[in-house]
Amino acid sequence: MRLDRFLSNLPQFSRADARLLLAGGRIRVNGQTIGDGRCEVREFSRIELDEQLLQAGKPARYFMLHKPVGVVSATEHPQHRTVLDLLDEPDKHELHIGGRLDLGTSGLLLITNDGLWSRRLTEPRSRLGKVYRVQTEQPITPEYIEVFAQGLYFAYENLTTLPAELQILDSHCALLTLHEGRYHQVKRMFGHFQNKVIGLHRERMGPLLLDPDLAPGEYRALSAEEIAQV
Repeated sequence: MRLDRFLSNLPQFSRADARLLLAGGRIRVNGQTIGDGRCEVREFSRIELDEQLLQAGKPARYFMLHKPVGVVSATEHPQHRTVLDLLDEPDKHELHIGGRLDLGTSGLLLITNDGLWSRRLTEPRSRLGKVYRVQTEQPITPEYIEVFAQGLYFAYENLTTLPAELQILDSHCALLTLHEGRYHQVKRMFGHFQNKVIGLHRERMGPLLLDPDLAPGEYRALSAEEIAQV
């Protein structure tokens, strides 16, 4: 929210008080004096009035996980282990998953407490492609490339998928780049050709590539450079 609104929402300050404090150079956000009430602040921002702490600001957290098959992309589940069960981190209830994967799909999963960051990564309008390695029961032919690039009509949702890029690696394996995340989208796209997907693994989300040193079930914190890329 805007800084002036944050201040005026506090019980001890009115809107007029907020304007005076800002004009007097008495408000600091993350260590910098701010006089513009339009400055956007978040739950991660440290906000001070002179030497008085108004909001401590909680740390933003970002993790990359190599999700194994058989683990649910959820914060809790009555039957299966969840991806949060794989994390040895405090306050896991504050974390959420950016870009879920099906139970039978493995690969890159991003977990954070920063909702704006994860939305930038997963919203179709961001045009950040998600790359999947797909293994199929039947051969993959060049016809798939053209059909996927044009988009496929899904009658149940009454929509046409965004154009997708397919790179055939061998007769039964390909890399598929999607720019959205429809329900069981990869399986339904290959199902258009009556070709069953028997293996699905996400390798990349936008600029972030799954760390090859992470074994299934392992995770690590993202670097500052990786966070800034999104």
